[in-house]
Amino acid sequence: MPGTPAPRLRLEDLTKLYGTHRAVDAVTLDLEPDEFFCLLGPSGCGKSTLLRMIAGFEVPSSGHIRLGDENLTALPPHRRPVNMMFQSYALFPHMSVASNVGYGLKGIGRVAAAARVADLLRLVRLDGFGDRRPDTLSGGQRQRVALARALAREPKLLLLDEPLGALDRGLREETQGELRAVQRRLGTAFVVVTHDPEEAMMLADRIGVMEGGRLVQVGKPEVLYRRPASRFVAGLLGDVNFIPGRLGSEGSGGERPVRTPHGDVRGAAATQLAEGAPVLVAVRPEDLVLGADGLPVVVADATFLGDRVRRTLRLPDGSILRASGRPADADAPVGSWTHVGFAPEAAVILPA
Repeated sequence: MPGTPAPRLRLEDLTKLYGTHRAVDAVTLDLEPDEFFCLLGPSGCGKSTLLRMIAGFEVPSSGHIRLGDENLTALPPHRRPVNMMFQSYALFPHMSVASNVGYGLKGIGRVAAAARVADLLRLVRLDGFGDRRPDTLSGGQRQRVALARALAREPKLLLLDEPLGALDRGLREETQGELRAVQRRLGTAFVVVTHDPEEAMMLADRIGVMEGGRLVQVGKPEVLYRRPASRFVAGLLGDVNFIPGRLGSEGSGGERPVRTPHGDVRGAAATQLAEGAPVLVAVRPEDLVLGADGLPVVVADATFLGDRVRRTLRLPDGSILRASGRPADADAPVGSWTHVGFAPEAAVILPA
């Protein structure tokens, strides 16, 4: 089924107040045509409220929502070229799959509607399921029926609120790939809300991280993972070690030294920080190298996980680092003292 490229979505200082509480606080964002964008954050951060404002189910307290040249801010949901798919799917149990998908196709004629439904069922790999009832389908199949129904009126923008949250882990991973494949074939812009960092990284062209109603960092998944702008973003996007210290003098090539109680290390500063400022060096477990020049540690625990070993390392002051490496990376039995290091480009220096 041919798709129409989505026009650019622009949010301009979008704010939602509930009394004095700022559920969404001055969010500005441009969404590129054909982009798969994920809003990521914990419960209560404002991501679903932001999605509902784009859909028209919540009225902004201030700011603007534009899709291409059209100002959507004051339009009701049914007049927006936008559709929203909810976590519950909300399928009609008494209607067939085909009737569910075609429910919103009023006024285009029976033949045209039937052809559109058939195209959509092929798109989501459910051709041949049109006469079935939703309660005879698996969770993943029901999710695809809901997706087909959301796409039936060819929205310029599709919004999805935790669309895979009701699926078990194995089915969720399979459906993530299918959802991404459908979006690529259609060329329609998708905005997905999720609290699952792994899901966001698997699906998204870009991720917007929300904290306390604000959009605190936007970027490609690999940029947010490797160059988080804050402790919150670093911790949200996977396991990470934070090593406290004080920033040393200017380094070279964007790297700065950090003085820790156990020795000096180097990393890349995420923001402009003054010499002597308290900082945290953020480094991922897979970037720690046992036996390399660095900090003294004792191997407190080791867990064999097949292709890697997860080790718990204890610094002299009792604080813990986590390392994840190949079994043959180093001969470091539990209870032994060694050193752990990392490449400066693998570490980010963040404000403490």
